[in-house]
Amino acid sequence: MQVHVVRPGETLWQIAQSYGVSLQALINANGLPDPNLLPVGLSLVIPTETTYYVVRPGDTLWAIALQYNTTVQALVQANGISNPSLIYPGMQLIIPQALHTVQRGETLSQIAQRYGVSLQELVRINNIQNPDLIYPGTVLVIPRTKPVIDVNGYLITYGQRAVPIINEVGRLLTFVSPFAYRIMEDGGLEPIFDGPAIQAAYANNVVPMMSITNFTSTELGQNLAHVVLSNPEITERTITNVINVMNEKGYLGLNVDFENVLPADRENYNRFMQRAAERLRPLGYFLSSALAPKVSADQPGLLYEAHDYAAHGRIADFVILMTYEWGYRLGPPQPISPLNQIRRVLDYAVTEIPRNKIFFGFQVYARDWLIPWVKGTEAETFSVQEAIERATRYGATIQYDYTAQSPFFRYTDEQGRRHEVWFEDVRSAQAKFDTVKEYNLRGISYWVLGYPFPQNWTLLEGNFTVRKRI
Repeated sequence: MQVHVVRPGETLWQIAQSYGVSLQALINANGLPDPNLLPVGLSLVIPTETTYYVVRPGDTLWAIALQYNTTVQALVQANGISNPSLIYPGMQLIIPQALHTVQRGETLSQIAQRYGVSLQELVRINNIQNPDLIYPGTVLVIPRTKPVIDVNGYLITYGQRAVPIINEVGRLLTFVSPFAYRIMEDGGLEPIFDGPAIQAAYANNVVPMMSITNFTSTELGQNLAHVVLSNPEITERTITNVINVMNEKGYLGLNVDFENVLPADRENYNRFMQRAAERLRPLGYFLSSALAPKVSADQPGLLYEAHDYAAHGRIADFVILMTYEWGYRLGPPQPISPLNQIRRVLDYAVTEIPRNKIFFGFQVYARDWLIPWVKGTEAETFSVQEAIERATRYGATIQYDYTAQSPFFRYTDEQGRRHEVWFEDVRSAQAKFDTVKEYNLRGISYWVLGYPFPQNWTLLEGNFTVRKRI
């Protein structure tokens, strides 16, 4: 996969020609509603097997070759480099593909096993019509080995409307988590209409994960959490009711998302998690939690203090870091998921939680604020596709904040009001995927499915192999 940023005057046809891909493949990969209208600054994912690398300060050809499992000589030949010591930041390199010439008696399965790649990917990348029929002398392109990760998607759409959402991206999900059963003061659970979503999950070989929470869009839930967490009897009743729902509905694991928990209930929350683990695991269920984005153990604030990274990292099978919402809907305009801030969270998290238990939280929506911002006003939330359409409609140039690794634009509406929009695009998604690889994390968790962002799924598939657990 490659990223291209639209320049003034460019057409989609010209871009497709320059990369040697078909116009239709480019349209499909990016889900473009109108291929004839491309806002300047729009980033596109180019569905090509050719891999490009932009040299960064301090890079050497040796280090780049090591990263991509190739050789310095192959890089030199592919890029016509006369002096391997003279590469510079911003220089774009072609990363050569590994090739294999089929020998007499070899099968595709043997070749795939030799290079540690999947048979399906080998067939796909070489456009092989009959995997049982290959000829000696045929030169095969060997797909790059991709990291294997788990992917979770939270879902806030209930009933039959959830089914097409899961069907669309289910091939790229390990877990799906309908959000959420709200705990009650007596240990009960407020039900949700999650049956169709669970059925769709199984149909797509996706693990359905039950989610419980203590808050709503209008209530912080701190006092409710205190009642349940501080009373052992209510704690046990809550866990019993969770198990009953899991047995009845077919959930295979639990995700606990208690937010705004009172600092005094920190140990109570840890005990709840420990007790849940003790009761769930003998039944074959797994346990996870969602944690606020902390940068230190003693970070102050209602959102952070009761979230004990070390305890959850020890007790839970995995944790989801909610690395989003810096650009809060009720706050001033700013990046929703700034990567510079996320990296601070990860730098702390990996000191307390095993890397193979950490999910990177990834939001897939856009926000539109009126500017100048006035306290008490609320930003509009919508999909990345809608953000692109607005940039197109109002003739806005999409800009990019390289510190936050986040795109944004400003426009004036029909009433003369100024707006500022922050969203995600191909560049920001790739930067996040690179970070997941760099920190060697277990996976990615999306908040929230149902906001169209087709470029993300194209790019995800190009970067990772998604683990299926059923």
